Amino acid sequence: MQIRHLEYHDAAEANHWWFAARRQIVLDLIARILNGTARDDIRLLDIGCGAGGMLNYLARWGTAVGVDSSAAAVELARRKTDSQVLQGSLPDGVPFADAAFDVITLLDVVEHVQEDVGALDRVARMLRPGGFAVLTVPAYRFLWSEHDVVNEHKRRYTRTELRRKLEAVGLVVRKISYYNMFLFPPIAMVRLLRRLGPQTARADEGRVPPVINAILRTVFASEAHLLNRTSLPFGISVIAVAERPAGRPDGGGNVDDA
Repeated sequence: MQIRHLEYHDAAEANHWWFAARRQIVLDLIARILNGTARDDIRLLDIGCGAGGMLNYLARWGTAVGVDSSAAAVELARRKTDSQVLQGSLPDGVPFADAAFDVITLLDVVEHVQEDVGALDRVARMLRPGGFAVLTVPAYRFLWSEHDVVNEHKRRYTRTELRRKLEAVGLVVRKISYYNMFLFPPIAMVRLLRRLGPQTARADEGRVPPVINAILRTVFASEAHLLNRTSLPFGISVIAVAERPAGRPDGGGNVDDA
């Protein structure tokens, strides 16, 4: 991640509508995975932790660890959290043993990795039997824009493609859905209309007025309740929960396969 974008993420991730709503949705899924129980022996890993904004939330459930490929990100994350934060990258440069974690989060990370199946295979090996990966990725190739270029994305995904790649590394998909559905129409329209003008590399960043920010956050975060019950048919992104199989064939956890 470029320093300019890292600094933006560091400043924005606490309150910006997109970061805050994504965090709320992910934490709701983790609460269901762990049945609302926090224990000292639960180990959680945030891969691509950036400036560390998720680590203090994950630490509420057990021992949280972060890893990022950027030395600057690691330094920022260490300033804002008591969790261990190390430098490393997928698929082969993550400094952890196999079967070390109960929950691994990869929030908009896999699209940055050239060898995405190799990265997912490494994640699967780092999970304990019965452990879960929670990941988000951007959706739909037709939404490719200068935002993806600036953020150094390699690809965008369909739900079917992500499911196939998770299953290819032996993970059992317990939940997979599009999300950010309610805001899909305006976001998609803006990105498609930009193609009609001069093509300049820029990310979807910038200051949002507080009232608009609060409205967007509420709309996006409201999807957490829907995701508890069903899968959404379209959205700006894809979210998935995948389990490393344990002894029993139906796995574990408390997340519906919808």
